[in-house]
Amino acid sequence: MSLNGRIAVVTGAAQGIGRACALVLAEAGADVALADLNMERLGAVAKEVEALGRKAMVLNLDVSSPESVKAGISKVLEVWEKVDILVNNAGVVRDNLLMRMKAEDWDAVLRINLDGTYHCTKEVLPGMVRQRYGRIVNLASVVAQAGNAGQANYIASKAGVIGLTKAVASEVARRNITVNAVAPGFIATPMTDKLPNDAREKLLAIIPIGRMGTDRDVAYAVRFLASEESAYITGHVLNVNGGMYMA
Repeated sequence: MSLNGRIAVVTGAAQGIGRACALVLAEAGADVALADLNMERLGAVAKEVEALGRKAMVLNLDVSSPESVKAGISKVLEVWEKVDILVNNAGVVRDNLLMRMKAEDWDAVLRINLDGTYHCTKEVLPGMVRQRYGRIVNLASVVAQAGNAGQANYIASKAGVIGLTKAVASEVARRNITVNAVAPGFIATPMTDKLPNDAREKLLAIIPIGRMGTDRDVAYAVRFLASEESAYITGHVLNVNGGMYMA
């Protein structure tokens, strides 16, 4: 799955799945623009990318702000002249039962997870259309398909990402641009590390493979959808969940 000569943008790249995606794409030969608000961690990831022999660019980028996204993508285009691959990974959780959920927590999750995917996709599409090539990979979630109590805002945002994926895929397919989603299950990341042990054990009991996934399990799926090998796949949701949701 060679990505030599490709330019990738990964949002939420400072840690977890975003960091793994950036490194796996770099290992395949891509130069990577790393977008996040945590500049200290982002700098460390940039050094890891460069240690693999690839170029890295750090972008102090807030995906919920169209102005910030425009400035970040403009910088990539100014320096590297194109964007071939976009990985929309940036996301947050603000869990609570709907009856107790504050409006600001609902808005924040939708603004970052769904609106952020929209802003970044819209900003890279004109260049991809002109060059008649692009790979957009959006991070969804198993709970967007299966549901989960206490995550109405997160699930709504990720279900929206799936719908957005399919809509945009149908709009740009004839321009040699594919748009797909990866739906991780329960992945061992800093976000899931906060789960209590009893909750973790209950989760493991419903995963047929019997373990939580790793960030690289997800990143390898992203790499496939960013590669030439996936050229005839678009509008698809690739489940990476150890078999916990089969539908």
